Amino acid sequence: MRFLLIIVCFLIAAPSMAHQLKSSVTTVLFNQRTHNIELMHRFYLHDTEHAVGSLFQGKVDIINNKRDQKRFAKYVESHVALQTLTGEPLTLNYVGAQVDGKFFWVYQEATIPDEIEGVKMSNGALRDLWPAQVNMVNVEGRGKVKTLNFSQDDTWLEARFETN
Repeated sequence: MRFLLIIVCFLIAAPSMAHQLKSSVTTVLFNQRTHNIELMHRFYLHDTEHAVGSLFQGKVDIINNKRDQKRFAKYVESHVALQTLTGEPLTLNYVGAQVDGKFFWVYQEATIPDEIEGVKMSNGALRDLWPAQVNMVNVEGRGKVKTLNFSQDDTWLEARFETN
């Protein structure tokens, strides 16, 4: 009987597990071929749908409406910043956004500055809506991959590159 009760509890709880995951993954790729820093932000589509419902007024359709997709991408842009270790801002340009399966992607890029030794980054996307939101950033293309985890009160984190 106890086993049956546990199974029933899991079945009742299962729908609540389909809620927001409150996490995103960003790749910051130093692409030597294009001489650009490419940012690829990946959000769970379910989280994105909930976010646009809170961020924007009226009926919003992030899956089918390109205007709503761009509005969310602009929101992400306003919550992400990149700079050199000396504090020089790097201008991030919007490249695009798309729905891909269960994910929503936002793409940005910036020119790689000469003799860059690392980056400082701020990634507050969705953290103003959900304090439990965690934004993981992988910095690639300059030695070993560096991982930054934005959670709780983190505003700026840095990744230093290894010198040869």
